[in-house]
Amino acid sequence: MEAAEALLREIGCEQSLLSRPDGSATFMQGDTSVLAGVYGPAEIKFSREIYDKSTIEVILRPKVGLPAIQEKNQEQLIRATCEAVILGTLHPRTSITVVLQIINDAGSLLACCLNAACMGLMDAGIPMRTLFCGVTCALDEDGQLTLDPTTKQQKESSALLTLAIESSENKVLMISSKGAYSPAELQQCIAAAQISAQNIFQFYRDSVKRRYSKS
Repeated sequence: MEAAEALLREIGCEQSLLSRPDGSATFMQGDTSVLAGVYGPAEIKFSREIYDKSTIEVILRPKVGLPAIQEKNQEQLIRATCEAVILGTLHPRTSITVVLQIINDAGSLLACCLNAACMGLMDAGIPMRTLFCGVTCALDEDGQLTLDPTTKQQKESSALLTLAIESSENKVLMISSKGAYSPAELQQCIAAAQISAQNIFQFYRDSVKRRYSKS
């Protein structure tokens, strides 16, 4: 099994772009970009409230048209990741809504959505026990691993895995996969994603520092 191409595409982020949400962020990975708007904690209908914690909702909007099955599946994965880190017990009987608008999909979209969601939650001041990020790995038939693949690299891969990693203990919160891979290849993807996650978390910290040093 060959070593991974351990380079992420260039990443960028801008927070507080929108005035109506409580927090917002746009996240870019290469030519892939996602805009996140976070609303809450806010009042919620009695029928949907949870008495001991906040209700987390994620809405993923495609670049054009209406959400399809793929977007609905990704919504569930992003929501499960958010629920694992948001300290919802601090705001019971409220809702926290993350709206993600796909601006451009040039590969590794789910990872970019996760990163936009985290930066949006940070901008809204939502209490979280840890930060999180997404990393996508593509495997070809020879076991070559490519991090943060483009659309073309995804189409040429035999397996595609997106992992959500948390910052405090570098643990895996969620894995979404497509295609066939061996247990050894899975471990290789986890290890590569955990290393890449440290670079993304450092980017989070640097971008927040830059923002507050300007204000």
